[in-house]
Amino acid sequence: MGAFSAADLSAITQPTLSANGDNDRMVPSVLSEDLHRRIPNSELVMYPDSGRGGIFQYHEQFVPVALGFLAH
Repeated sequence: MGAFSAADLSAITQPTLSANGDNDRMVPSVLSEDLHRRIPNSELVMYPDSGRGGIFQYHEQFVPVALGFLAH
């Protein structure tokens, strides 16, 4: 997608949670989906009708997801 080849993220062993809005202009959702596909056992949460501040716009939904992720 960029000028450089994609980094090999398959070596990441830490649990990874990514959250994004489906209309984020700085980090388009397709890039979040690509990151999720390339990190084994990662989790992706996508919030509808939101941009950069999806986790703030959907804080009532995000907080339990984040706490559940951190509890593991």
